[in-house]
Amino acid sequence: MHFAAREAVGGVRAAAMAAAGGRGGRVPAVAALRLALLLGTALASARATVYYQEQFLDGANWQKRWMNSEYKADFGKFKLTAGKFYGDPVRDKGLQTTENSKFYAISSRFKPFSNKGKTLVIQYTVKHEQRIDCGGGYVKIFSSNLDQKKLSGDSHYYIMFGPDICGSETKKVHVILNYKNKPHPIKKPIRCKVDGYTHLYTLIIRPDQTYEVKIDNEMVESGNLEDDLDFLPRRKINDPTVRKPTDWDDRIQIDDPNDIKPEDWDEPEYIMDTSAEKPEDWDDAMNGEWRYPMVKNPLYRGEWKPRQIDNPNYRGVWPHPQIDNPNYSPDFSIYSYENISVIGLDIWQVRAGTIFDNFLITDDEVYAEDFGDETWGETKGPEKEMNIKQTEEEQERERLTEEKYFEQRFKKKLERKKESGKDRAVRNAIEKEEF
Repeated sequence: MHFAAREAVGGVRAAAMAAAGGRGGRVPAVAALRLALLLGTALASARATVYYQEQFLDGANWQKRWMNSEYKADFGKFKLTAGKFYGDPVRDKGLQTTENSKFYAISSRFKPFSNKGKTLVIQYTVKHEQRIDCGGGYVKIFSSNLDQKKLSGDSHYYIMFGPDICGSETKKVHVILNYKNKPHPIKKPIRCKVDGYTHLYTLIIRPDQTYEVKIDNEMVESGNLEDDLDFLPRRKINDPTVRKPTDWDDRIQIDDPNDIKPEDWDEPEYIMDTSAEKPEDWDDAMNGEWRYPMVKNPLYRGEWKPRQIDNPNYRGVWPHPQIDNPNYSPDFSIYSYENISVIGLDIWQVRAGTIFDNFLITDDEVYAEDFGDETWGETKGPEKEMNIKQTEEEQERERLTEEKYFEQRFKKKLERKKESGKDRAVRNAIEKEEF
């Protein structure tokens, strides 16, 4: 955020907190914080258009803004929570998946808009608190035509963006844009975060048809939409009227003409085992004429091939002349969408526990970066500290439990020894009396 805007927001926050204190504490701190954030957003909106912003700061009221799909009766349910560890118990509350091996479908609607001629920024935070092994953490952006009660994996979407994890193979960030009713995934691999902490994911789509993907407010990938997604036919193609010259040698290696197959090379792969004997109970009438069994020939060396040498006539890969593709037609509007109006979570998770928070859709990259810094950026440190402390405390409890367990075993062992000693003393006394 620009310096003046930061100062203004800081002043508003201070005034709000002071107001809370000046009323005998009757205004909760969270209300003051919410007021500060809302006023701060209003100040910044002088240069940024915020189409959608959701931080779940008003408790159960989120249910008025988010609609569960009724497409399937057994969709998984969400709850509002900051999770087991967090940086702030209120600001870190978000929608958490709660049931294992479930599909989830929920969405929130806002005033329709078009990003034509404008930058589009989609941003939110994801916390895979459960160290997810297989499941989605991405969002989808829809048009105003979406029937939210019928939201499913078959629903037509404009944009799909965010992390997806499944096993050791899939740990990627999806960037999928719809063009002419067909989804087009990015061709570049983008790795997502898998450490169990909250992370900020940002997709920026600009009117010059460039894009940028950021994780934790750091750029991880960028490029041109036309180059990195297969929206359009290639600009250039091989000239079909030109053929590679017949004398063009593009073989890197060739057979060594001086290499000759050894005379003793050719040996059959299998030979008869002449050491075998015909079984005594072999019946030629029933089993047919007995023959020696075939076994692998230890002298077999496979098919002979001459050794390879560098080709002295190698000329490299032939550069096929290119021409303009007659089927290519530029489209300078592949970045834009009309009536953008719904953001949704349409995902599958094997192990539940992911928390989604700090949703933002805006036309201002700077505002989005500042918003990320003032939400995720301010709570990421305390969140990690709390998790480390909890882990250390859990390890200490486990250590004490283990010590107590072995201590009890040791005591029982001593008691058994004492009991056995008493038994021996009694037996000895009885034996003496009998003697």
